[in-house]
Amino acid sequence: MNLTHTRPSADVIDKSEQGKFPKHKLEELRGRGYVIFCVLLLIVIMFSIVYFIASRGLTPFLSQGVSIGNMLGGLKWAPEADSPTFGALPFLFGSFSTSLLAAVIAAPLGICAAIFMTEMMPKVGKNILQPAIELLAGVPSVVYGFVGLSVIVPFLRDIFPGQGVGILAGAIVLSVMILPTITTVATDALRSLPAGLKEGSYALGATRWQTISRLVIPTTLPSLMTGVVLGIARAFGEALAVQMVIGNAPHIPHSLTESAATLTSIITLSMGNTTSGSLHNNALWSLALILLIMTFLFVFIVRLLERRVKRA
Repeated sequence: MNLTHTRPSADVIDKSEQGKFPKHKLEELRGRGYVIFCVLLLIVIMFSIVYFIASRGLTPFLSQGVSIGNMLGGLKWAPEADSPTFGALPFLFGSFSTSLLAAVIAAPLGICAAIFMTEMMPKVGKNILQPAIELLAGVPSVVYGFVGLSVIVPFLRDIFPGQGVGILAGAIVLSVMILPTITTVATDALRSLPAGLKEGSYALGATRWQTISRLVIPTTLPSLMTGVVLGIARAFGEALAVQMVIGNAPHIPHSLTESAATLTSIITLSMGNTTSGSLHNNALWSLALILLIMTFLFVFIVRLLERRVKRA
């Protein structure tokens, strides 16, 4: 008996596979749908946070009789007085002064460390120094605050008059905290510089320092400033570490070693002692709204610097 195996014709295969969606296209649609869902969820979360903070932060100005000018320019913060006043200028001064001073301390250190790791000893920097600096970013804020309270504050107390707490102590702690951010961004910017530019400078007879000071730094300056702005943004929003070493006094200090307060420190200290919906609670949400607006401003500055880098 002859057994013959017959293969189905192409017409039969086409008819059997009709109505079936190709597997690779189905997987592509699933992946695209998952990505779109995550993006939409992220957008909804972002707008929800902004709406919630704005709705609570604008309430004192819209319905509770607080003036925007008095809050931004007032010097007295007395929410529990018979006639409460909400002057946030001391907290704004404390936040800006500590953040800018921390950037002044950390920016030269971070940029010089990046130059050392990329231009002078790239192997040692890449294998040892850069991982060590990046480890600082993983240290909790409370550890920085505790070290500042145990080491920096007594050190400043022995050198300068006062208790040692104040803007200078907060700035030193913040400078160590933002150092990994500035160093990492500066290192990436320096390593992305085309090697042909430096080789051309050496070919013309320039020394290493002349190449670094007259070519490398001016060319990568927008990217270096991006790292500094990101560090300032990180320092501006830090709460716990600064709260432990700044003294939390609601007035404008007359020296760097005098107690002060920041927006984040007054929010963390007072929010748990207020009733939701009260004037004091809503005023704290107004301070949070100011922090959010400043964060948007820092992001806008970073975007401007990035556009300058792309044009260059």
